Amino acid sequence: MTITLTTDLAKFIREECGENVYVCYQCERCSSGCPNVEAMRYRPAQMMRLAQFGLEERLISDASLWRCLGCDTCTTHCPHNLSVRRLVEVMRQKVIQEHYLPKGVESLGEDEDLQRGLRGLGLLSERINTFHNVSGEDNEARLAWTDNLEEKPEGLVKNSDAEIVYFVGCVSAMFPMSYGIPQSFSALLESADVRFTTLAGDEWCCGFPLFMAGQLKQAEKLIRHNVEQMRELGVPRVTMTCPSCYHMWHHMYPEILGEDLGFEVLHAVELLRDLVVDERLVLEEPARAGIVTYHDPCDIGRKGGIYDAPREILSRVPGWTFVEMQQSREHALCCGGGGNLETFDPPLVEETATKRIAQAAEIDATVLVSACPQCVRTLAKAARANKLRIRVMDITQFLKMALPGG
Repeated sequence: MTITLTTDLAKFIREECGENVYVCYQCERCSSGCPNVEAMRYRPAQMMRLAQFGLEERLISDASLWRCLGCDTCTTHCPHNLSVRRLVEVMRQKVIQEHYLPKGVESLGEDEDLQRGLRGLGLLSERINTFHNVSGEDNEARLAWTDNLEEKPEGLVKNSDAEIVYFVGCVSAMFPMSYGIPQSFSALLESADVRFTTLAGDEWCCGFPLFMAGQLKQAEKLIRHNVEQMRELGVPRVTMTCPSCYHMWHHMYPEILGEDLGFEVLHAVELLRDLVVDERLVLEEPARAGIVTYHDPCDIGRKGGIYDAPREILSRVPGWTFVEMQQSREHALCCGGGGNLETFDPPLVEETATKRIAQAAEIDATVLVSACPQCVRTLAKAARANKLRIRVMDITQFLKMALPGG
């Protein structure tokens, strides 16, 4: 049966992201799986309904669009594989490009939460466009994480003889709390004799925060710059420890540029899995071990299909017992740190992270491992706030502990 599109809004969504909102028959499975549904005036299924009826004004003048984590749980639950996340992404672009930027936040109505959140996202976007990173600091400081290393890796700055480029990402490069992730990853690569390099100060934000803030058009400058830097360097592979960076490089960059990148893109867990399986990393049993569990980041899990690699790594670390949480793989609960929610509505992040860390406590986990700097930040904060004796760390940090003398 052919379904005819009858509203301009439905046509816009179909043209921009390929989603046919008329396929939705309001079974509400997307809403039942949404981590933030209780904080939304319009549930995911209702967003689809508003789009079906062409009620654009209601959709763009409410904060519900911006309380979406972009976690894509909705798609996993939908019997027709419809993605409310993709609807949200294109509607955010519409809100910012057609209303917020040319007319100001007041043009979107009187919702104070919406106005406050959009102003916060506006400041974030200004920092990225001006400084090429989310922190608003001098971008030449991207290698600050190397300052307290006993010995800095050789060839760290744009070495064309390297095997692979490590794209560090804004969170790990600019926030001291996350320095341990690139420090651990570089130690693992050195231990496995992998020649790696970085783009140093020529690494610009991957563009994901701008994309989720409705400014994909503005992100194109960053995207083209990063790809040009890789092509000029001539290194055949690029890797990243940040799932959002991976999502942009692997999925969005070729789509936006309309061409093959000319080099391989892989997440760090894929590279580390190969190093572990090939026994290029020597792993030892720790003096004290326990139960380790894994939290699937949304951008390499549901959006990227990378589930087995991190679990294969953890299964090969001696001494630890791996136990899955209640929700895992494609059904994993989001950490709460996605979709720029930390900027738009910080308290809501804490609520969602608390739900996830509670699932780790249910299985008596000693360590909760993820493969995402943002997940580590949000879940570690939730563990402290709830006084849970669970250590939260990135898989690079966990694996480094298993190295001799690690």
